[in-house]
Amino acid sequence: MTFLHVFRVKTVPELQGSYGAELWNWYAEFKNFSFIFRGGGEPWFTYNFHSWSIPVEFRGSIIVYSALLAFSRCRRFMRLACEAGLVFYFLYIADGWFGALFMSGMLLCDLDQLAARDQLPDFFLMLEPYREVIFPGLLAISLYLGGVPSHGWEVQILRESPGWYYLSFLKPQAVFDQKWFYLFWAATFLVACLPRMPWLKRFFETPFNQYLGRISFAFYLVHGPVLWVLGDRLYAAVGWARDSHASNCPGWINRLPLPRVGPLGLEVSFLVPQLILLPVTLWLAEIVTKWIDEPSVRLAQWLYRRTLGNDG
Repeated sequence: MTFLHVFRVKTVPELQGSYGAELWNWYAEFKNFSFIFRGGGEPWFTYNFHSWSIPVEFRGSIIVYSALLAFSRCRRFMRLACEAGLVFYFLYIADGWFGALFMSGMLLCDLDQLAARDQLPDFFLMLEPYREVIFPGLLAISLYLGGVPSHGWEVQILRESPGWYYLSFLKPQAVFDQKWFYLFWAATFLVACLPRMPWLKRFFETPFNQYLGRISFAFYLVHGPVLWVLGDRLYAAVGWARDSHASNCPGWINRLPLPRVGPLGLEVSFLVPQLILLPVTLWLAEIVTKWIDEPSVRLAQWLYRRTLGNDG
């Protein structure tokens, strides 16, 4: 916000008339955005659209914490049944896909801990001889479902997409945006497979992937502004102009047009800007991680310790 005003950069968020008006608009938006139980208004934050998922994740975390407390004294089978029951409720009865995702993660974690203590229910032990077939199969299904067409909410879009006609009939009535139903299963199958396929686990444990995990939150926060400020101009320069570029960055349009040859999503004119965008985004993510994210975590821990008493 400050950068855009200082350098008068036009981009997706429309600037207010003055910096003071911008600060007030930021405050007015953020105070509503920060209330995770709000029942109306836009679900995103104008100054960083991608941060819409933060309050959603917060609500999912509250569901997990509440379930942990509620099920803490249940015996093994009933605890697993209750966790699975909540997954079913959020996915097939209510339109609560985020709750289903978080509860599925809790269920998988519970099963992992039971497996580490050799306490899995007999049903899972019966499947052990077939693990070499089950997990590669689940991985393949996960990758396929993860590619669900998502450029609209209408189920007809799925039915008109090659390879998705019959799968479209699996969508529950409760789900409004159908992509989340298929992404739920894709994510669940993928997370279940990762620890049990050594070659795949080794890949995600490589130093670079671990580094990406460390900066992932900051990467998530900065990639949107980078795309608006720098990406829009680079894409306009190589020939990917759109209507908003005519008002935001007219001088960049077709400055260095490149051919649109190559497969969809791998065109030369699309890949060349990534040679600049990816390093810049990684660099900014490292800075935000080092100077904002990690200090914020330490500050929160320090504040928490200050609230603790010695009168236990």
